[in-house]
Amino acid sequence: MGVKNLWDILESCKKTLPLHHLQNKRLCIDLSCWMVQLQNVSKSHNCMREKVYLKGLFHRLRTLIALNCSLIFVTDGAIPAIKLSTYRRRLNSGNEVYRDDKNLQNASSLRRNTGSVFSCMIKEAKMLGLALGIPCLDGIEEAEAQCALLNSESLCDGCFTLDSDIFLFGAKTVYRDICLGDGGYVVCYEMADIERQLGFGRNSLIALALLLGSDYSHGVHGFGQESACQIVKSAGDDLVLQRITHGGLPFLKKTKGSKKQGRPPKPNDKENLLDNELPISGGDHKFEEDKQFLPVIDAYTKPKCHLADSDAVHRVLAQHRFDRAKLHQICAQFFEWPPEKTDEYVLPKIAERDLRRYAYLRSKSSALGLELPIHQIPVKCPVSRIIKPRKVQGRECFEVSWEGLEGLEMTVVPADLLESGCPEKIREFEESVAQRKKQRNPKTRQRKPKSGQSVAEIDLKLQNLLLDNDLEGNTNTNPSPPPPRAMPVLESRSFPIEIDLSGATSSGFPAVPSTSGFEVIDLLSPSPAICTRPVSKCREVRHHQIDVIDLSESDNDASPEHTRKARELRLFIAGIRDDVD
Repeated sequence: MGVKNLWDILESCKKTLPLHHLQNKRLCIDLSCWMVQLQNVSKSHNCMREKVYLKGLFHRLRTLIALNCSLIFVTDGAIPAIKLSTYRRRLNSGNEVYRDDKNLQNASSLRRNTGSVFSCMIKEAKMLGLALGIPCLDGIEEAEAQCALLNSESLCDGCFTLDSDIFLFGAKTVYRDICLGDGGYVVCYEMADIERQLGFGRNSLIALALLLGSDYSHGVHGFGQESACQIVKSAGDDLVLQRITHGGLPFLKKTKGSKKQGRPPKPNDKENLLDNELPISGGDHKFEEDKQFLPVIDAYTKPKCHLADSDAVHRVLAQHRFDRAKLHQICAQFFEWPPEKTDEYVLPKIAERDLRRYAYLRSKSSALGLELPIHQIPVKCPVSRIIKPRKVQGRECFEVSWEGLEGLEMTVVPADLLESGCPEKIREFEESVAQRKKQRNPKTRQRKPKSGQSVAEIDLKLQNLLLDNDLEGNTNTNPSPPPPRAMPVLESRSFPIEIDLSGATSSGFPAVPSTSGFEVIDLLSPSPAICTRPVSKCREVRHHQIDVIDLSESDNDASPEHTRKARELRLFIAGIRDDVD
């Protein structure tokens, strides 16, 4: 419980932080508070038999392990004598303690009943924690007092507890609640925020416990939350305990009466009568000096704890190894899980923790000016290689393989974590991807340079030239229309010669005697067999365009212009032949 209504008073100082805020921190856990919280979630018989509370603890722990949190369990020791009445009233029985009414007044504390159901739950939690590499510190008395001492001595960064009186023991950072899953968070309170926003230091919070009530006192009758805060603020943090202990009830009565805006007391005023006759914590006797307040103040300011330099504290501060075989045994015993299922839950979190530790080490080295390459760092990088990029819930990630972690092959880790831990692995992966792409792409084929005009262009020019020649010759010598273009034949007065482009003569043209009396140029003959160089199909002359060319007039009868064009035609045909060869 802690101090009555203290969480409500501190509500304005509450901060909700993402789980990532706990990364790389050392945290103390009041194990009893966590087990009570988890037990309340699973109060049914089936839940208790299936140990749902222990599964809840397991999932909390593996989440914090993945964030590289160094955890310390802290358990309650003996029950302080000043707390016995409150403890019995809360339990409504004496089953949790060894009762000895005769020596109760003289006892400083009483040890707990280790055979109770709750004590067995604590033992199970400690076994699970040790298998995960989480040590446990058994407190001398109050667990929250031991957590507060470690926090105040800067041996841990924060404490997990539900008891608000941890601030009275000197804690600086307290985490009250934790929520896992997507959008997980923790509820945090900082003593610095309490002092700045509310003006309450540690002494002021102890004074609130005296007035409102706590595990160690019933409080002062007649004081509510607002009136108690007003008195504490008016006295100031440095003097409030001194004024309460030395001034006693007259100081409280006077301070509370001064808040009534100077209203004069009336004989029949019941509220004023309560102020003048303010009883103390269930007693109807008058307050005598500071005898009832001093034990409570001493209980908060001088709790029985392991000192910061003790062997017990040194042992829990040492790094403890994860025991995989022991965890398999515990999960098989409590949850009936096979080893494969246990590994599936735990090993990815262990690997992520190792990567965060490696990244934290590099960041600290870099802050000290030691920029070492990855192969010179004394601690080996836990990531073996990057397999491929992934995107998980819109977040950039990488699928990686691990080195030195038996039973784990591949997992997915955030890209920013890999970038902070081993950016060399990312560059190595990107270079390998670029190299594979270069090898997969075929080489660009070099195009052959154009050796001349296309066959279509040659055909078109040849047809136009023949047509112009034909029309011009007919205009000068023969007024009749030209024959069909498929086989243009003109009479000639010279000796007949049949010319085939596939042959070869000394003049460059094939000469074959012909009985027809005509001079013929045949473009249908194939290439000669002696030509070993293959002819491209695209360069073959399209035979359906020109079949026969007849030079109708002799050189004597033709005009000079006609003779010139005929000579150009012969040269052009010779060029075509050279191109085809």
